[in-house]
Order: sequence, then structure tokens, then C-alpha cells
Amino acid sequence: MSSTDTTADAARLIGFGLRPRLLPVRDEEYRQLVQRFRSDDQFAAVTNAIATGLDLVILEVTERTGIVIASTEESIFAIRMTDYARRTGGEGKAHERVLHALAHLGAATLAFPRPADLADPTHLGRITTEGVEAFVREAATRLADQAATDGGDTDPSSEQPGLEAAWRAYVRRARTGSTGDGRKLSTSTTGIVGKALTFLADQGLLVRTGDERGGTFRTTPRYRTQVREAGVVMFEELVALGIAEITDGSGTLTVEWTAADVAQL
Repeated sequence: MSSTDTTADAARLIGFGLRPRLLPVRDEEYRQLVQRFRSDDQFAAVTNAIATGLDLVILEVTERTGIVIASTEESIFAIRMTDYARRTGGEGKAHERVLHALAHLGAATLAFPRPADLADPTHLGRITTEGVEAFVREAATRLADQAATDGGDTDPSSEQPGLEAAWRAYVRRARTGSTGDGRKLSTSTTGIVGKALTFLADQGLLVRTGDERGGTFRTTPRYRTQVREAGVVMFEELVALGIAEITDGSGTLTVEWTAADVAQL
């Protein structure tokens, strides 16, 4: 096979990775290219080189997940906050970004509450919109109480993206609500969480399995890979807060992450 053919096949594999809902089990050509990547070092090197040239990073390549790709900030494939806001119907303002960030943090934590879950390629986390909202609200409430005790009961700065700076924005926002014509209020925290989870499903990271409790979802292997790569930033925030047990809206959940676990990510 010529170098041109090899390059074309490598680019084709990356193209499959940019279609997140597609899996090798559903496409024979995709499956063959994944197998080639895993068995042919030269082909893998060419694929990685093309990805680097496009400011993409290959996180994982397996027959279960396909090729899992993340974009750098410089990549034309990166999802900007303005793009995310447009897709989720949000305004894209600083306070809205904070709320959406907390929704994503809560979803990841509930989906993988134990280090073993994140390390297990067969683990399927199950989360709901109402459960994630309850989890984040309780965490935010604890932060509010902690800040009041420490004498730090002040408004957070929009230039401080840390979790502790976001507590008041979430607590102040209504959990639910409706418009004058009876439609659910999309800017409530439940609405924001619902939009965040729907976005993850659109990206092939979650699968919607029902409409109970505002929407039920299960994780995909692709989501586990993405969370594992971003986990250092996400989980160290909750570890620093000392949150071990928290309700997910249906019962008490034990979050078993420790600083040592985060260091191993």
C-alpha cells in the first residue's frame, strides 16, 4: 500500500472519530481501521501526525470506543463557549458558564463516584437530570455554609473560575420554574443541567434512556475516556472541599475520591 493510501486511511480514521455517535461495531470500515491502528505502528504514527497537524489529541483507540479525539484550544474543531451556548440555548455570559460548568462537574462525579468506576472500561454510570441538580445544589449549599462560617460570605468574581467562587451563583438560581405559558424555565438550574446532559448525549458521551426524573442517561466508554483525561481538574476540586457523602436526589451517595486517587489520573 502506498504512503498516499496510508495517509488517506489515517485521515479517514480521524474522520470517524469526529462523528462521536458512530462506533466500530456499527461500521465495518471503521472497525478495520481501528484494528489497523492497534496492530500497525507505522499507520498509528501517521494517524497521530495528522491529528497533531489538526491540533487534535488522540486519547484512546479501542474497538469498544473507536478513536476518541479531543481538540486543543487552537483547533478549528474545538467547541467554543459561544458554540456551546448556542447549542444549549444559553446566553454564554460569565454567570451562565459557571452554572454549566458545575452541571458538567456534577454529572461526571455522579457517573464515576469511585476511582474503580473510572478505571473500569465496562462501567456504565447512570445519572438523571434531577439527581445531578440535587447533587450540585447540595454541594453549593455546603460551600455557602462554609463561606459564611469562614467570614467569606461575599459575591464571587466572574474572573475566578474555581468551584468555591461559583457557589452563590448556583444557590441564587431557582431550581425549577415555568414561563407564563406553562413551559419549563430553561434558565433554572434543572433546565441548565438538562441542557448540559442533552449536549453530552448529542456528543456521543451519554445515551438518553428515558424521561424519568427530568431525563435518565447512561454513560458511554467515550465519556469515561474524556472524564479520565479531565479528571485531575474536576475531582481535585471536590476532594479539596472534603465532600464525601452527598445526596443525588434519590439517596445518599458516597464519593470515594481522595487526593492520592487524583494524583494517579
